[in-house]
Amino acid sequence: MTRDRSVPHEDATSVVDARPELGGARATPSFALPEEAPQGLPAGLGETQIGPRAFRWGERTYVMGILNVTPDSFSGDGLLARSPDGPGGGGVAAAVAQGTAMADEGADLLDVGGESTRPGHATVEAADEARRVVPVIRALREALPDMPLSVDTTKPAVAAAALDAGADAINDVWGVASDDALSRLAGERRVPIVLMHNRAEPRYANLVPEIVADLQRAIERALAAGVAWTNLLIDPGFGFGKTPEQNLALLHDLGSLRLLGRPIVLGTSRKSTLGKVLDLPAEERLEATLATTALGVAAGVDIVRVHDVRPNVRAARVADAVIRR
Repeated sequence: MTRDRSVPHEDATSVVDARPELGGARATPSFALPEEAPQGLPAGLGETQIGPRAFRWGERTYVMGILNVTPDSFSGDGLLARSPDGPGGGGVAAAVAQGTAMADEGADLLDVGGESTRPGHATVEAADEARRVVPVIRALREALPDMPLSVDTTKPAVAAAALDAGADAINDVWGVASDDALSRLAGERRVPIVLMHNRAEPRYANLVPEIVADLQRAIERALAAGVAWTNLLIDPGFGFGKTPEQNLALLHDLGSLRLLGRPIVLGTSRKSTLGKVLDLPAEERLEATLATTALGVAAGVDIVRVHDVRPNVRAARVADAVIRR
């Protein structure tokens, strides 16, 4: 006699017992999440309020325009070199003109710095740096009330003065240092902070894992200092404490930083590594920068920090159309 295949030879109870995915009880016991413990699993990055604008991470790649209020920028764009009247005169006017042009070209935020961070740069005292950036930030705030502004500095006194003048965020190129003064300031003022990776010397046993680990520790210190999770951004520090070969390896594995669960800022614009690849000076590295912008978008970068806004906005839009759809 042939068995009717439409009727299971086991009753419903035995099927459920043998099939844990149907609600049975034969699954191997496993760990349960402790009470009030977070899942610790990747999630959406949410959004960050930077001054007058909300940045919704994952929708598109944002473009940060660089305003160097210095006489010695590596890229040749130092506003004080071109405007010798200084920040009290021609420097402010030049910065506002450049910031306005960047806004018209599609910049989503502007980053103002008063001390060069190129290798071998001249150290600037806090009072001198503040005299450079504070009038510029105050003038930009008045001229561009809807433009988010960040201050690029390592000095708490300069950052505090810049925030008082109208800056909305802090960009810390030594965000992985043990000194958490800037993070404490960001926590007290409830403003976003970019934690950038850096080392005094390019010594690594395993480059990318060490960068990720350094940034993870920086995030933990910033949280302990009172910075809100949504106010934390990270930067792998392309060109900082890394050889050209290491910079290229970092760019190749840039997507690894997404494991940290925070928005990624990438600053490759006109950097010396690009010059070494092409054997070209800073003013001829636009195409190389655009290539890294597209690669950054493909790796999941959220902000590109650039000197040349319009072409990078266009490159990012096309890359976003392909990657983020």
